Amino acid sequence: MIGLGNEYLQNMSTDPTKAQDWLQQRLEPHISKTRITSVVVGNEIFKTNDHVLIQSLLPAMKSVYAALTNLGLEKQVTVTSAHSLDILSTSYPPSSGSFKEEFIQYLQPLLDFHSQIESPFLINAYPFFAYKDSPKEVPLEYVLFQPNQGMVDPNTNLHYDNMLFAQVDALYSAIKTLGHTDIEVRISETGWPSKGDENEIGASPENAALYNGNLLKLIQQRKGTPAKQSVPIDVYVFALFNENLKPGPVSERNYGLFYPDGKPVYNVGMQGYLPDIIYTSRATTIKILNLWRVVMGLAVAWFILDMGDKMRMR
Repeated sequence: MIGLGNEYLQNMSTDPTKAQDWLQQRLEPHISKTRITSVVVGNEIFKTNDHVLIQSLLPAMKSVYAALTNLGLEKQVTVTSAHSLDILSTSYPPSSGSFKEEFIQYLQPLLDFHSQIESPFLINAYPFFAYKDSPKEVPLEYVLFQPNQGMVDPNTNLHYDNMLFAQVDALYSAIKTLGHTDIEVRISETGWPSKGDENEIGASPENAALYNGNLLKLIQQRKGTPAKQSVPIDVYVFALFNENLKPGPVSERNYGLFYPDGKPVYNVGMQGYLPDIIYTSRATTIKILNLWRVVMGLAVAWFILDMGDKMRMR
C-alpha cells in the first residue's frame, strides 16, 4: 500500500489533475517492479474534526480512482482510506457496533463508493488503548491473544477470545447498519508499544512481543473473525522501526519491531529467519539484508504512508 497524506486531499477533491500528477510521480514509475495493491487516501480523517477535510475525503478518493482508470490501473490498484475506531459510537457487544451519528452523512456515500469499486474498508485498531484505559476491567490475556475465557456476544452467541477480532466484527456490524455486507474490513494499523509513560499501563517489551508474536501466528493460520470466519484477517503492523522524533507520549516513539540500526527491539519470533545485518562506518548507510523479503514471507505487511516528501512507516 502507498498512502496519500491528508494535506493533499483538499486540492485533489476539487482538481482531479492533481491526483493524476501525484500517481504519475509516486506510483506509475514503480508499479512494474513493486507490488502495489492500494492507494490509501488520507489517514484518520474523521478524527481531525476538520469538516473541510472530512468533506474532501470522498471527492479525493473519486479523483484518485478516476486517475487510476485513466492510467489503466484501476483493476490492479484499489482506492481506500484508513480510519480510527473513534468513528464508532458502540463497539460492545460486537453485534451492536454502530457509527457515530455525526459521521453517518459522510460514511454512507463513502461505503457506497467502496461497494461500487469493490475496495476494502481500513481500520486502525489498537487493543492496547482499551487495556491502558481500563486495566482492571480488560483482561491482559484477552488483548494479547493468550488463553482466556473471552466473551460471548449475547445477541449472536459468538465467542471472542481476543479484543482485536471483537473490534473488527463491531465494524462489520456498523457497516451492515448502513446497508452493506459486501465490504471487507482490513486492519491498516495495529501494534503494541515496548515503552510508555508511567500512566501507559501495559507498555513493555514483553507485552509487545506477545502481542505481535501471537498476531503473527494468527496471520499464518489465516483465521477469520467469529462473524467472518471465511475471510482471513488481513493486517498491517505498526511499526517496522521506532520513531524517535514523533511527538506525543513515550509510547508513540516505541511501536517499532526494530531500532533504526536494524537491531530488534524484542524477540517477536522472527530471529530464526532474519539474515545477518551488515553495518558500514556511517549509521546512515546501514543496510538490512533481505529484511523486506523475510517480513513479507512471514505475512507481515508494512503500510508505507507518504506525508509530503517525508516517508514514514505506518
